[in-house]
Amino acid sequence: MTDIIVIAVVAAIVGAASAYIYKAKKNGARCVGCSHAGVCGKAHNECSCHTEYK
Repeated sequence: MTDIIVIAVVAAIVGAASAYIYKAKKNGARCVGCSHAGVCGKAHNECSCHTEYK
């Protein structure tokens, strides 16, 4: 019984992460883990989380 609960929790975590990535990519984010993901891909046509924006 414990194994089933652990598998369900892991499946829920993986499903939530997949949904987050899908939604971010659908909104145009190129670097999903980057804090500037929505800006850097569209404005500068590149994916660099080390870019400073003014």
